[in-house]
Amino acid sequence: MSRESSASGGLGLPGILFVVFLVLKLCGVIDWSWWWVTAPLWGQLTLVAAVFLICLPGIILAAWVTQDK
Repeated sequence: MSRESSASGGLGLPGILFVVFLVLKLCGVIDWSWWWVTAPLWGQLTLVAAVFLICLPGIILAAWVTQDK
């Protein structure tokens, strides 16, 4: 008996949402901008970048304060 490790490389929730929005847009069900249709693809990256940019000053300040001690 061999044990094979299987990695699931599926679409995930953002990919599924994008496909659903794409089909709805192409079928004329929704009249959204293409920016909103593709939002599941770039939305996660934007959210991570925003959190990083918001936290960055605090991280720099904490490093600067602990360096002086």
